[in-house]
Amino acid sequence: MKKISLFLKEKILNKIDFKKIKDFLYTKKEVEHSERFNKTMDILNSYSLIFHALLSMVVVFLVEFASRWDIIEAFQFITKTPLVFFYNSFIVFASLTLVYLFRRRGFARVLTCSFWIILGIINGIVLSNRVTPFGFADLAVLSDLMTMLKTYISPLMAVLIIIGVSLFVFICSIIYAKGPIYKGKQRRILALASILSIVFMAIPFITSIAQERNVVASYFTNIAQGYKDYGFVYAFSSGVVNRGMDKPDGYNEEVITALQEAVESEKAITTVTSENGPNIITVLLESFVDPYEYNFMTYSKDPTPFFHYLEDNFTSGYLQVPVVGAGTANAEFEILTGMKLQYFGTGEYPYKTILKETDCESVAAVMKSLGYGTHAVHNNGGKFYSRDNAFSMMGFDTFTSKEMMDINYFTPTDDWAEDNILPNEIIKTLTCTENQPDLTYGITVGSHGVYAEEEVLANPYCEVYGLESEEKTNQWTYYMHQINKTDQFMQELCAGLNALDEDTIVVFWGDHLPTMGLTDDDMVSGDIYKTKYVTWNNFGLEENDKDLYAYQLMSDILNTIGVHEGTMVSYHQTQADREYQDYIDGIEMLQYDILYGDRYCYENGETPYPPTNIDMGLERIYINDMYLSKEVKNRVVIEGTGYTQWSRVFVNGEKVGTEYVSGNELMISTTRIKPGDEVIVKQLGAKSSVFSSSNSWFYVANTVQPEVVEPSEKLPNGPITNTN
Repeated sequence: MKKISLFLKEKILNKIDFKKIKDFLYTKKEVEHSERFNKTMDILNSYSLIFHALLSMVVVFLVEFASRWDIIEAFQFITKTPLVFFYNSFIVFASLTLVYLFRRRGFARVLTCSFWIILGIINGIVLSNRVTPFGFADLAVLSDLMTMLKTYISPLMAVLIIIGVSLFVFICSIIYAKGPIYKGKQRRILALASILSIVFMAIPFITSIAQERNVVASYFTNIAQGYKDYGFVYAFSSGVVNRGMDKPDGYNEEVITALQEAVESEKAITTVTSENGPNIITVLLESFVDPYEYNFMTYSKDPTPFFHYLEDNFTSGYLQVPVVGAGTANAEFEILTGMKLQYFGTGEYPYKTILKETDCESVAAVMKSLGYGTHAVHNNGGKFYSRDNAFSMMGFDTFTSKEMMDINYFTPTDDWAEDNILPNEIIKTLTCTENQPDLTYGITVGSHGVYAEEEVLANPYCEVYGLESEEKTNQWTYYMHQINKTDQFMQELCAGLNALDEDTIVVFWGDHLPTMGLTDDDMVSGDIYKTKYVTWNNFGLEENDKDLYAYQLMSDILNTIGVHEGTMVSYHQTQADREYQDYIDGIEMLQYDILYGDRYCYENGETPYPPTNIDMGLERIYINDMYLSKEVKNRVVIEGTGYTQWSRVFVNGEKVGTEYVSGNELMISTTRIKPGDEVIVKQLGAKSSVFSSSNSWFYVANTVQPEVVEPSEKLPNGPITNTN
């Protein structure tokens, strides 16, 4: 290897004149152009607006091609919806007016056009892995998506992306250095005034006309279809402009008061208290849909027998969800708050926008006000979708994320934690509180995509038939295998709850269809926005099947057990039978009032549902002892309780390399510690955020491992000041 390196250096590298290459690429030289060339440039500068108009149409075509990866579909977008095409081109044209602020206009044009084309390419890559297209809202969860890169991008794709980005930067640097420079008079004030007029007057005016004449839509019932019908440029741009909720027409105190009076006149009396209330558990089943809802394949045996047992014996029905293929947090938002996602911006995640700083009434907050303990459990990252913050804003007392779980089993593709850890973690939320019922919200992850196209299962639960390719067969076989594991989780949870001998109701519901390119025609229901919910209880509730919207589900469940509190809960319980438009107008009014308005629905505008100081996990981690390992050379053992694969040891405040051994044992190198050093174990989430910390322990070097270590008592939640 050394010889090869020496050969390359002597024979090749030493003979390359890098200075000449640099001068050639980046040193701009004045060139005497012909009269014809100069006239051509003068014409282009004189008619640059026409040139921009033509260039804009080319860019839109390239963006649509990159998004669809189908040149015929890209042409059809132009020929079948020419007005939509021209409108998208106008948006690109407006962005190109920025070039008049610079002398390096060629370079500015390249950057502007590349911006749109790169977004189109990103959208094409995203659509190859999920149903929901790439939107501006995805930038808000960019940190979350980065943690999933290995799931959605293959090593080859990652290499190609790096090469492509590097090549793009290289070319742009050359264009900047050697590209043409406009030498005419710069009218920057006029250019800026024109740009502002286009952005703040022309675009809103033309957009308003386009929406009034149904050229484009102001809201996409189906985001994926909206991007196809109305073009990526418009759809992405609408997500930039439309954030949060617009103030509803007629919003004022009198309207909110009238809505509340209508609710109060029909509202039943709440009979549930902290002494007689049943436990309430609602569980989001990731990408879970009844396998018999797919009309294009059959199975060697039922993948979800327990789900179908619940469907046949307890209350169940179709659930209309707001997302498809992705966007779990938004289906979750509707379930927990009773609010409609429709009133937010295109593809917006409220967890990442309004709930960042604003508390939000939810079913958890309502039950907490009745004396319930409120908990969330999820075997994925606690900061994903900013859930640690969002759950605090919605009134949860505790949140047990994967960082707080001793997870040892992962899906066959190693992308996600298996759900078999969840039954025990959910049941622990009920047993950790004394003399009070609990509301627990659980989230599974084991059936999350991407679904392997190659054969990765040695013994799949069942075989699938009727697919058009081996890759599709492998994908659906994998998916059915994973939702069978979800089915096993459901059965194990219900069995464990039954053994607890406490009145309990459980609601299982699917958040969206899996990312498989499904259409309405593929579904028995005829609607890709329909999943199902099923329930279980052990105290004799009457079966009452009905189809519901996601934002109605928990209000309906609470109604069956005698809970009639909360602004949104009581509104859905009493007003759902009103004329539909009046009903959803009321939802919009109350939702705006709570999140953005003056909170007329609360006495003196003060919320009765403040955010909580949420605890991550149910128990504090604890150090019991430290000693030199007898089995592993040059290792110090930190023995204790509550350790997970996300535990990290800090010595004198500095994080050191940590080896996870088990839930009771960690190890660090002897080179990282000396007698008298202070040791703390911390549970770390994404971006090294600290979810929980142990007690302090001052290390004393010893050469003899204790034979018996008595387990310590569980510490209460809250700060720990004791040391050894």
